[in-house]
Amino acid sequence: SKWAYLVLLVLVLATFNALIKFFGDKEFDARDFRISLFALITMHIQLLIGIILYFLKDYFSVIEEVGGMGEVMKNSELRNLIVEHPTTMIVAVVLITMGYSKHKKKLVSKPKFKILSIFYSLALLLVLAKIPWSLWF
Repeated sequence: SKWAYLVLLVLVLATFNALIKFFGDKEFDARDFRISLFALITMHIQLLIGIILYFLKDYFSVIEEVGGMGEVMKNSELRNLIVEHPTTMIVAVVLITMGYSKHKKKLVSKPKFKILSIFYSLALLLVLAKIPWSLWF
């Protein structure tokens, strides 16, 4: 999906923007606000798309077919698809949301970029760790 590529691109852009400006002691401006907001929005839209796809693929019948969650947890491919990927991506969206919310409470540029850098970097690492790369290329 081209949308997933856009989400990843925006998240990378927002993360590196925050890191570069944090270490470069730059001032937080409207462009930085929009970049971090766009990352937040695209991640939330991706979450909604993911939830819809999760239920459309009817993983509950797959769980039932293989003999329950115990069997799913023994199968690394199914465990990743049904449990690990969705859970990790939800945690990444929570981190983005927390970082965005916390940065708005800071009044000075350096702490704003620090919060965005930490939370967006952690979220990016989680997303990169759980992207099904074999399906992307």
